[in-house]
Amino acid sequence: MFESVPVNPPDAIFGLNELFKNDSNANKINLTVGVYKDASGQTPIMKSVKLAEQILLDNSTTKSYLPIDGSPAYRTAVAELILGKDLSGKALASTAQTPGGTVSLRVAGELARRVLGVKTIWMSNPTWANHPKIFGQAGLEIKQYDYLDESGTGLDFEKVKASLSSSQKGDAVLLHTVCHNPTGVDLSSDQWTELGEIMKTKSLLPIFDFAYQGFGEGLEEDASPIRKFVASGGEAIICNSFSKNFGLYGERVGGITAISQTAEAAAAMQSQIKSTIRTMYSNPPIHGGAIVQTVLTDADLRNTWEDELTGVRERIVALRSQFVDKMAALVPGRDFEYINRQRGMFSYSGLSKDQAEALRNDHSIYILGSGRINIAGMNADNMDGLCKAIASVL
Repeated sequence: MFESVPVNPPDAIFGLNELFKNDSNANKINLTVGVYKDASGQTPIMKSVKLAEQILLDNSTTKSYLPIDGSPAYRTAVAELILGKDLSGKALASTAQTPGGTVSLRVAGELARRVLGVKTIWMSNPTWANHPKIFGQAGLEIKQYDYLDESGTGLDFEKVKASLSSSQKGDAVLLHTVCHNPTGVDLSSDQWTELGEIMKTKSLLPIFDFAYQGFGEGLEEDASPIRKFVASGGEAIICNSFSKNFGLYGERVGGITAISQTAEAAAAMQSQIKSTIRTMYSNPPIHGGAIVQTVLTDADLRNTWEDELTGVRERIVALRSQFVDKMAALVPGRDFEYINRQRGMFSYSGLSKDQAEALRNDHSIYILGSGRINIAGMNADNMDGLCKAIASVL
């Protein structure tokens, strides 16, 4: 039976990462995989995380199963982080702990199709490469809405609206809440308000992918698109991840939250989330979620974490600015300011597939063929070489 199984191509991002590992050039640079790296090129463990782990080590008494939807304290802390204390106390939120944001998206796809009767989900063009695969595996038809302007480095909101005008009542729309992956191009506050009204008028279901809270402008500011929509009476599904803002990539920690308008609907959604989880992975792992819960519920640890997250965000902003300044000096007359207008770890650089290949083949610099670069992969040691190489292929 196995002899007839076809070979799937390698994942685009992790495939490039393997090529990078096998590259013998001592000056090679990897700007592909979406992980944060510090000034030394390492993906660090946050101080707040280590302190929380020590507390858990000293106080843990069991490794027994968690409830299907995770720890109640974790669920409350996640809802408050996303919605804010005032709104989370009023909103009818059904929250569950998941193994990472990817699983929360998969659960959302199952809920949308099986429970809510959704047949089609719209997602931005471009979007994270795994999005179509996740929702396609959940049995949903994938449609795309236009997102970028002609330069490929900024937003065309009129195109967004024009594309979604073809959506039908009951369709789902996948929304990058902040730090759009792969482009770094986000909607403005006014545009979010307008889009929210369109969603409600057309009876569309928003599924917010919230993987980068704290990487844009701040924890509170980055949650504003969701809070604004919920406060105006909208139903929504929110899929969040703690891979980036806690650095818990390998721990696989995330959550799914459904916002309802009646207590009865909220109870029903919680039950459906739980039954979906039960047939997929039964219940979530303990350790990563316990770290997040400990940090979010301890005032001192939370302050430490927020300071660390602010440092990460400010470093990325500074790297963008340094990159723009160096490129402007190397390629006079070409405008690179769009890099500063984008947010988060990722940037659509404007580089073509051929230019990306030239960087890899001639300079051992690895970026995606789409031109997406991970800003956090830059540092003081590689910035000059990186900018000179990019200038040479432009």
